[in-house]
Amino acid sequence: MTRAELESYLRPLARVLSDALSADRFDPRAAVPVGAALVGAHCTDPEALPSILGIIDAYLVLYCPPGGGLPADEARARCSRLQHAVAVGFSQALRERTLNEQESISRAALAAQADAERALAASEARFRAVFEGAAVGIGIADLDGRVVEVNDALSRMFGGEKHVMQRTVSEWAHPDNAVTTVALNGELVRGERDGYHIEKAYPRADGSVLWANLQVSLLRDATGSPQYQLALLEDITERRQLLHRLRHEATHDALTGLPNRALFFERLDQALAATAETDAPGVSAATAAPASPEQGADGGTPGDRSHRAAAPATGAPTAPTASTDGGGTGPGRRIGLCYLDLDGFKAVNDSLGHAVGDQLLVAVAERLRDCLTTPDQLVARIGGDEFVALYTDPPSLEAVTDLAGRILSALSAPVLLDGRELPVHGSIGIVLTPTASHAAADVLRSADITMYRAKELGGNRYEVADPDADARAITRHSLTNRLPGALERGEFFVEYQPLIGLSDGVVHGAEALVRWGHPVHGVLGPDRFIPLAEHTGQIVPLGRWVLEQAVRQAEVWQRSHHGARAPRVNVNLSPIQLHHPDLVAEVTRVLDDSGLAPESLCLEVTESALIGADQDALKPLRRIADLGVEIALDDFGTGYSNLSSLRWLPVSVLKLDRAFSRGMSHHPADPVDLKIVEGIVSLAHGLGLSVTVEGVETSAQADYLRDLGCDTGQGWFYGRPAPPEQLGTLLLADAS
Repeated sequence: MTRAELESYLRPLARVLSDALSADRFDPRAAVPVGAALVGAHCTDPEALPSILGIIDAYLVLYCPPGGGLPADEARARCSRLQHAVAVGFSQALRERTLNEQESISRAALAAQADAERALAASEARFRAVFEGAAVGIGIADLDGRVVEVNDALSRMFGGEKHVMQRTVSEWAHPDNAVTTVALNGELVRGERDGYHIEKAYPRADGSVLWANLQVSLLRDATGSPQYQLALLEDITERRQLLHRLRHEATHDALTGLPNRALFFERLDQALAATAETDAPGVSAATAAPASPEQGADGGTPGDRSHRAAAPATGAPTAPTASTDGGGTGPGRRIGLCYLDLDGFKAVNDSLGHAVGDQLLVAVAERLRDCLTTPDQLVARIGGDEFVALYTDPPSLEAVTDLAGRILSALSAPVLLDGRELPVHGSIGIVLTPTASHAAADVLRSADITMYRAKELGGNRYEVADPDADARAITRHSLTNRLPGALERGEFFVEYQPLIGLSDGVVHGAEALVRWGHPVHGVLGPDRFIPLAEHTGQIVPLGRWVLEQAVRQAEVWQRSHHGARAPRVNVNLSPIQLHHPDLVAEVTRVLDDSGLAPESLCLEVTESALIGADQDALKPLRRIADLGVEIALDDFGTGYSNLSSLRWLPVSVLKLDRAFSRGMSHHPADPVDLKIVEGIVSLAHGLGLSVTVEGVETSAQADYLRDLGCDTGQGWFYGRPAPPEQLGTLLLADAS
């Protein structure tokens, strides 16, 4: 081919590899035809295959990077498997081509040998030239399996002609061979088939193993009766070793040598498939025999599901476990999974460097290997500092928690690196589940969720999967994903809870409370989504929207009061909003756009956000207070309040937490609560602050708080949060 023709020929093959690398459902077999096509183009030089594989390894991921956020490790693993597939296709095509040529030559040679008895001696010479000069091993045996003749290539393969000639075909056995090999040879000798083609292992004279691509044909005489067996052997030992290395590189982590994510999922899928096949038809967990009172549903001892590293590995059954006997009702009924994430590993990388982090991972991997005690346990590194231990068909939950306990115990000792002791701990999520109705991704997701639950509880512990906790975590994830677009879709709305003057029963204001009208979960209160909004940063646009809505509504109330003092509106301010650089500008803009008097707006800031704040952090609030906007210290009394700081905080209102009014729900009130509230009210009034009390739910609370001098109250006794139009219906008689 010319250069242009060669490029035109190779371009579609490169496209096949690129498409296979980026496919959503990765299938390396798509690359097998690429290897065959290269042989079809006569790229059969001995150095061709290593060069081809080297080019793919060096440039496929570089020039054809997969999209979709595929991790680099996964891309490299795919590339390795594609190399494997190309090598397979190349080898198969080259083998078929060689064998076809050699078989054709050998058949002609044997025919020439038979004709030599009746024809020219030159035919025997030509046969000898082909037979002895063939690159593949050629052997001839009679129907009883006695070797009649072999060429030099075959003798070299086995380590000497004597080693071959002193054995019959049936004696060339090796433990790695399939039992079907003997049956194939029997069918051939009986004339039931004309040939067969397999890969077979042979013992060499030096004790090593020869792997050969074997093609056996039946030679018949002139009458059609079977006469000889013709065997063509191609030495594929090195090729198998190459494929084995490629397979190992594709399925093992390059840093730790542990199985990687691909091999883990392969083993997990095998375990799920194997256990599903061995389950008895018509038998389900619901029909299994009940457990004894001394056992949990999985044979474990009932108890707390959470365990620290030093705690005994016992636990109550969880919903994912299906079989009710101590050891499972049959092979493969369940699988156990321990999902490990190292605690604080990011700090090691950030402070000591990635090289030290890699050394730590290698040391952890060695310890994890030592934790495995049976062949049905596998530990793999699935990414970063995440490891997973797979336990196929464990006898009980206790067996899985024992494995988790061994892992935590193995990690308890510091790792010594370069004379430095590095502590290492981990959090483990455990799943023990039947396999009939679970996919691999579902099992891993449950273990991952459980691991994060263990981490949230302090780490250095394991937790057993709880389907209810999984459901809550999945719901949180769903809410987090939908939250950014919910504001644009108009799913949020604001309700208002009245603030009532305790002395006169008049509506002094209302607190704006945001609600989320979720299309699936219904109306959600702020406790369900505000923490998520703060975690994702969505609290800033959401808080800005609530402020705009509340100020606009307060302006409507102001216009409807025809000059009288309209109820003020209270808007909660998140600590994240408090530190946002545009806070003052946003408040100023909203007031200017609406025309609302600043004194009709009150911003509520939690006590924890203000107590202990330095002067720089308080500057935005001071500037807002200078505008005339009131600042309320919300949830006062829930933290460790520094009362002396009230002298210089830019606040005008104290909102007492509902905990202070709880002891006043009935007569007589708790005298301690009365004294505490009396002292706070006296202190607040002495500093020129008004006092609002939350959680007023009974008339007794209202009476006590009124007598103690509290200014306003808020709670269900006066009204629940409601649409803004309902605030105007509150009459003096209703409030009192």
